[in-house]
Amino acid sequence: MRGVAERAGVSKSLVSLVLQGSPRVSDAKRRAVLDAIEELGYRPNAAARSLVARRTHTVGVLLNDMRNPWFADVLDGLNSLLHAHGLRMLMADGRLDRRTGQEFARTFQELRVDGLVVVGTLPDTAGLAEVAERLPTVIAGNHEPRLPRVDIVANDDERGARLATEHLIRLGHRRIAHIAGQGLVGELRRRGFEAAMAAHGLTGSAVVESGDGTEEGGYRAAVRLLSPARGRIRPTAVFAYNDISGVGALSAAGELGLAVPADLSLVGYDNTYLARIRHLWLNSVNNSSHEVGRRAARCLLDRMAHPDAPADRQLVAPELEIRGSTAPPAQAPDDAPASEPARKTRSGSSS
Repeated sequence: MRGVAERAGVSKSLVSLVLQGSPRVSDAKRRAVLDAIEELGYRPNAAARSLVARRTHTVGVLLNDMRNPWFADVLDGLNSLLHAHGLRMLMADGRLDRRTGQEFARTFQELRVDGLVVVGTLPDTAGLAEVAERLPTVIAGNHEPRLPRVDIVANDDERGARLATEHLIRLGHRRIAHIAGQGLVGELRRRGFEAAMAAHGLTGSAVVESGDGTEEGGYRAAVRLLSPARGRIRPTAVFAYNDISGVGALSAAGELGLAVPADLSLVGYDNTYLARIRHLWLNSVNNSSHEVGRRAARCLLDRMAHPDAPADRQLVAPELEIRGSTAPPAQAPDDAPASEPARKTRSGSSS
């Protein structure tokens, strides 16, 4: 900075004002400082500036699993607003350490981030309350834990699951299965599925199979649901916990000789890019992940400005995106065995 000041013929404090974007500098002197910066190739020392200002202009983002494409949309929404306010993101993947809520959150604290955004379902949130006492914290895409002065922005998961299930019921499906997920989000989506089935008197034909939110978990759950070895009537439709599980279910159906949607209707959740791939073309619940990220960023900015404000909780309304993975069930007797799935040609199906 001293060299820049000498080159521009101004004081060091005026160089500092220019770097801060202060309006209290004339255009001529601002231009002289910027020209000197360009000529000297000067770059401010971010670490030194953070010590003086007691801010690093960084936000820690703690993710459950970076392999899930849902996170990319949330991060895009987060970054669009944070970047506009001069904040950068530092990310950590919770999958790499099952003690995420404690270890990574504390690491972010040691890095002196200005705030923390926890995205998705974490396996352990025990240490989060302690960190939230010291850092402005927002939870995005999950409904827990409920902590004082920690804002939550999430999708209305129960409502979204009802939308998916009721769509299948309107098509005429009665034997509908759900590949469930984990955590509170998984519980809410299961609850929405079961509530929709019960509202139409279909509790007896509702089947829930456990999954883990991965493609492999969706594949294995679908094999258990659709395999003739189960010795029971197979479902004509499957509602998967998320798109990745839905892709796994799609693979299982293909290996078992079932065409989607002619023999089996399938709905996912999250409306990620996977659902929009043309040869998958998966119906999916759009949980407005970009909007969840943007709102979480807004909450964090407000929390940083007003750290003692009461905790806020926002639910983003979901919508069902209809593509080509559902159709009315093939006409078959209700007691048709799983080993003899009714067939319908592609030309006879509707999507």
